[in-house]
Amino acid sequence: MNPVTKRGIFDMTLAMVMSGTIGWFVLQSGQSPYNVVFFRCLIGAPILALLCFHLKAFSGSSLDAKRVMIAAGGGVALVMNWLLLFSAYPLASISVTTIVYNFQPFMLVGLGALFLGERVGAAKLGWMGLAFAGMLAMTLSGTSLSAHAGQGYLTGILLALGAAFCYAVAAFVTRRLRGTSPYVIALIQVLTGIVILAPLADFNALPSSPQSWAMVATIGVVHTGVMYAFLYSAIQKLPVVLTGTLSFLYPVVAILVDILAYGHVLMPGQALGGAAILLAAVGTTLNITPRHLLPGTRRA
Repeated sequence: MNPVTKRGIFDMTLAMVMSGTIGWFVLQSGQSPYNVVFFRCLIGAPILALLCFHLKAFSGSSLDAKRVMIAAGGGVALVMNWLLLFSAYPLASISVTTIVYNFQPFMLVGLGALFLGERVGAAKLGWMGLAFAGMLAMTLSGTSLSAHAGQGYLTGILLALGAAFCYAVAAFVTRRLRGTSPYVIALIQVLTGIVILAPLADFNALPSSPQSWAMVATIGVVHTGVMYAFLYSAIQKLPVVLTGTLSFLYPVVAILVDILAYGHVLMPGQALGGAAILLAAVGTTLNITPRHLLPGTRRA
């Protein structure tokens, strides 16, 4: 394995570990989703700006008013994604929320088919069917708790699905910005978030302890600025298949964090449904077909 690939694997692994821990920081901050996302954007923006200047990302990004508007539109979807995701954590747990959030690939496939006329093959339809079966298993398992807990759990699942859809929209919009540095796109998106959330943030309920401020600051510095740096560095170094494979470290880390921090262990039905969703997401992301699963068959 060459040094560039090794560094890419290291960068991607680190980025996914960071992603998997964000739920704990959000819950420990004690802040509303609006405040967490606002400060995430406010703190992350200067770090991303420094990255852009350091990498000279502005010079080769072909920025014009149309591209800025498209990136800002993606920023609206990304901010909505964060708000819904952070709102789902206390209702459905970090583990369940993160697993359901991995419905993103199927929603992106659907958007491509609907707006770009992209063909959805039988294999992808099969993976989508498996994912929906897994979703049904997770939903029925969680709502079989008490009536009150079940209602909150179902709301959390719906919020996580909404977050996945908003992320898919943001990714779909970003497709139209080929040739623009991803660091510049990310900067425009968080600047959009600052503008959107400034009127909605509750400045009368700011963190009241150094620990809470540390949680919020970590989300802005580590989970936004630093994570983007490692993520995009890895994407530039690794083939798509390897990037897609390593991305599934994110839900694994999130599940481990949920178990270690809060003692939330998935029930058998939830675990089975979650495994089905993640397996289907892997199959869709890596474009695996039944032919690839046959013994002795190698992927091209």
